[in-house]
Amino acid sequence: MIFFESKENKELIRAIQFILGYKTKKPELFKLALLHKSIKSDESNERLEFLGDAILGLIVAKHLFKLYPFKDEGFLTKIRSKIVSRDSLNDIGRRMGLKKLINVKRFKSKSYDSIYGDALEAIIGACYLEKGFDFCEKNVIKSIILPYFDLEKLTTQTHNFKSKILEWAQKEKISINFIVEKTSKSSRLSEFKSILKIDGKNVSTGYGKSKKNAEKDASRIACEKLQLS
Repeated sequence: MIFFESKENKELIRAIQFILGYKTKKPELFKLALLHKSIKSDESNERLEFLGDAILGLIVAKHLFKLYPFKDEGFLTKIRSKIVSRDSLNDIGRRMGLKKLINVKRFKSKSYDSIYGDALEAIIGACYLEKGFDFCEKNVIKSIILPYFDLEKLTTQTHNFKSKILEWAQKEKISINFIVEKTSKSSRLSEFKSILKIDGKNVSTGYGKSKKNAEKDASRIACEKLQLS
């Protein structure tokens, strides 16, 4: 018996090949990955999104662990967070053209802020179910992480947030200071909180296992709030 794919399925198969680098044999699974709850609240991509979120987090963590063997946990966590952030995944989803693929009643600018990132995670979840972890890991790294993320730039940005905010303050001729305090009562497990103040006003609060890391975290949050690229 010869099986002919419908035109809709053929287009979806081509789209998934563009996104993940392989021809799926289960287009129905990816149709579900692209089905927004506004169409069917009892059958949407939310479960696949949940699965894909966990799979993507593991893939990124494993990739960074191998790529940076001498970096500490704080560094790895920050880079991973940058990659799997909703803003990053939404941006990738838009650039991939997911708007044309997602089955949704209508796009609302505020209500559906995370729709692209959610769909991308659901697609990753579908890939995992169809092909298993090893295949999914290989293709996510090859088709998503490497083409869409400049890891060298990400690591540089992570280390330079404090310098960036200090340079900005000097240029704008405003005062900036950090108030750091220890939050952990344990003598073995140190944790610090850093409050970044600009002209005496609290702008951000960061945390870390050292005073330096807490100040870096506060600087990162302040840079994001002030949109310092």
